Amino acid sequence: MKVLVTVVPQAGHVYPLLPLTKALVEQGDDVVLATGPDAMPLAADSGARVTSVGKGFDAWWQALSARTRGIPGDGLAPERVIPYFLPRLFAEAGAVDMVDDLLALAKAFAPDVIVHDGFTFAAPLVAALLGVRSVHHTIGSPVDVATLEICADVLSPLWRSMGRDVPPFAGIYSGVTVDVFPPSLGFAFPAIATDVRPMRPTALPLRDAQLPPSLADLPERPIVYGTLGTMSNTDTSIFRAILEGLADEPVNVVLTVGSNNDPAELGPLPPNARVEQFVPQAALLPHCAAVIHHAGSGTMLGALAHRLPQLAIPQGADNFVNARLLESAGAGRLIPPGEVTGERVRVDVRAILDDARYRANASRVGDEIARMPPPRQVATGLRS
Repeated sequence: MKVLVTVVPQAGHVYPLLPLTKALVEQGDDVVLATGPDAMPLAADSGARVTSVGKGFDAWWQALSARTRGIPGDGLAPERVIPYFLPRLFAEAGAVDMVDDLLALAKAFAPDVIVHDGFTFAAPLVAALLGVRSVHHTIGSPVDVATLEICADVLSPLWRSMGRDVPPFAGIYSGVTVDVFPPSLGFAFPAIATDVRPMRPTALPLRDAQLPPSLADLPERPIVYGTLGTMSNTDTSIFRAILEGLADEPVNVVLTVGSNNDPAELGPLPPNARVEQFVPQAALLPHCAAVIHHAGSGTMLGALAHRLPQLAIPQGADNFVNARLLESAGAGRLIPPGEVTGERVRVDVRAILDDARYRANASRVGDEIARMPPPRQVATGLRS
């Protein structure tokens, strides 16, 4: 089987699709992964042939910025972030940027299946033009259907320019949907999504998935891991609040601040804290007692797979939706970004560590994840 995988050129979109991509490669399929040029290195371990389509995410942002006086989305309420950006940035700017290159690639490669994340709106159009199956791979909680219908309206001229009428929800649910969210966190899909197949969210093993030497001699006490991901980590005051709030707690604090931040800028550290730019989560999570994070889907699902209670401090995009789902499932607590203080962090971390209900609920969701089919099983199923 020939498979074209295409995805938004950002780490939070590329990484979730790599386990299925690798499973397709390992079962002998001919797989090409297409994304923006800036994101190609992210897919290096997938085993697929990686190529570029479009100009990349920065070009999308510049196109949207050119139409606004100020920073796109500045001042939006959290619940308006996705309804604002999905039609403007991903549907309009992103689809227009990717579609011509993606169509040319697909015509030359002649895939049997096109796999895409739910933000790559050029993919359903290319699949329709070539008459091939499309597979929508979720990366987090499904986008509400009202926002998808706005995306369909935005994309209607593009579809019409190629001789087609845009289908409901911009074609996202026109084929198979592979869903990585466990039942306790998931939303009900619209009725048009008639073929939804669960798949266990699985981190792709990294070649350097080892703990750094600085974490080799931690005292024997619970580890609380804190991260704000790779894109939403610019507010270093949150890292300082975590360090301050947990300085006198009987835990080891491990923070990762990202390659764009210098750990030294956080100043003198409490004795119980270690700060790194990056630590492979696959190596660290098995040793943790709790996780503080931005509610990015990858970190949240990874921590739940290890049955860890969590404290969510959402920063943008789908973080706010994920944080509310985590809280509703009883597997964690939520601090809105404007309410983050050292004292609030201390109280909430103490709660998720001391109240057994948080770990019990996280374990329940973790059990659901363990029962979901692994990527190799889903990959085999896509052949039929």
